[in-house]
Amino acid sequence: MYAVIKTGGKQYRVASGDKIKVEQIAADIGQEITIDQVLALGNGSDLKIGAPLVSGATVKVKVVSHGKHDKVRIFKLRRRKHYQKHQGHRQAYTELEIGSIAG
Repeated sequence: MYAVIKTGGKQYRVASGDKIKVEQIAADIGQEITIDQVLALGNGSDLKIGAPLVSGATVKVKVVSHGKHDKVRIFKLRRRKHYQKHQGHRQAYTELEIGSIAG
């Protein structure tokens, strides 16, 4: 069984036992969270699509860790104008382990 969930403005296709990295969630490591924004549920050839959400469907996840992705380097240059700018960014994430999918 799999589900399409929405968290942090993005959509993820998840199945039980998967580990995914999502936008940072304010939760402690080891805490269980219930995600109720389920857009679709699938089980083999059976597919249940919500409009926009599947009513009564939930996904239980466990917070595994928090961290930061690799650094993205930004370099801006305007030629012949004596302008250069260096920047960097590391996006924070929360790693989740998918538990049970109920729908």
